[in-house]
Amino acid sequence: MTALTLRNHRGEQVEVPEFSATEAKNSFGLVLDTASSQGMVAITKRDRPTAIVLSMDAYQALLDGQHQPLDSLTQEFDHLLQRMQASASRDALMDAFDAPPDELGQAAVAYATSTRP
Repeated sequence: MTALTLRNHRGEQVEVPEFSATEAKNSFGLVLDTASSQGMVAITKRDRPTAIVLSMDAYQALLDGQHQPLDSLTQEFDHLLQRMQASASRDALMDAFDAPPDELGQAAVAYATSTRP
């Protein structure tokens, strides 16, 4: 049994215990115990990782991690949409649609050359 380095659900580099497919077949109880205690185990075939056995906690954390970015992006989108629907934003957008092309070009150049935080 050797150790492979992978990223966990928090993005941290962790060593993952590694078993060959033959070792995993012959010592499946040890594979399960190791996955349970360390979070995951890599199964190799011909010295290449081919599968990962996850503990239930690691699997649940992986599933939970998928929902958080989506929830965060949804909240960010809702906030931006709310700001865009304010009367000042609406008026500025209508002014941009009504502006002649040369005025839009000048505004774009001024913004691009300004120092922004």
